[in-house]
Amino acid sequence: MNAGELVDRSSVAASTAVDREWAWGGSRGAEVRVCVIDSGVAPELPEIGPLEGSYTVERVEQGAAGDGRPGYRIAPDDQGDAAGHGTACAAIIRRIAPDVGLTSVRILGPRLAGDGNALLTALRWAVAERFQVVNLSLSSRKGEFKAALHDIADEAYFNRVAIVASAHNSPVRSYPWIFPSVISVGSHEVADAERIEVSPQPPVEFFAAGVGIEVPWVGGGRSFLSGNSFATPHVTGFVARILGKHPRLPVSEVKHVLAALSDNFSDVPGLPRARTPVTAAAVPYPPGRPARSDVSAAPVPSTTSTPSAEGAGHDESGV
Repeated sequence: MNAGELVDRSSVAASTAVDREWAWGGSRGAEVRVCVIDSGVAPELPEIGPLEGSYTVERVEQGAAGDGRPGYRIAPDDQGDAAGHGTACAAIIRRIAPDVGLTSVRILGPRLAGDGNALLTALRWAVAERFQVVNLSLSSRKGEFKAALHDIADEAYFNRVAIVASAHNSPVRSYPWIFPSVISVGSHEVADAERIEVSPQPPVEFFAAGVGIEVPWVGGGRSFLSGNSFATPHVTGFVARILGKHPRLPVSEVKHVLAALSDNFSDVPGLPRARTPVTAAAVPYPPGRPARSDVSAAPVPSTTSTPSAEGAGHDESGV
């Protein structure tokens, strides 16, 4: 596009008085495709329903380059979710935007740790498939993946693929949530699934409900989980609602709409900055050798009786 060209008004929100009725009134996310890159999703649970697709990232001993290095590819997956993390995120998305089309890409194992190359493969595929929204309740602290993740995030941004990514619960640097081309999410403590807060001081941009969130659990029962991992799918659902009503909005305008809908605005000058992401205590790994964790989410307990803490996507164990 060149300077001076006319712009279709449906592709911007800047000239519009934005409120929740304008943003998503009547929208349940229909015709919006959401990709959940996580530990898999158990589709048999009533709160999730059928998936449009279920995939995993396979490691191939001989990559396409023929240089002796392993490669990675997307393949159909029938293993579901052995950890519960991805299923919990999918259930929250479905709760906020019931009519979205959900697709799962499994890259995390039972200990919620995975290979950074699998994350790159999954993200590249999701962007190439032009999913409107990608939920990423995980991240990598490995600097060797930073540049590639940055490039993929930029490609997504310019192609109207909204990557909604968990901020780290701890004060450490991880990726890709810290990139400005993604929608980064922390958690607030208010028991209101519809409340969204905008941060006046990025890199965290938005806060959503993320403490004591009730979710269905793999194998039956319920669990109460806390952490940025579970705030993120709330925002994914909000984005899906917006795009269900305004499908032409680019990521930059979606951010504008989310900020306009935030519940923490005030006309009183000199207020302290918005709260930082809730820091949840990490649940220790089960006994045994730590799993590979180029990219990971903190473990979630298998119990369903008491509230538990869960950290958003981090390398809790080393390689």
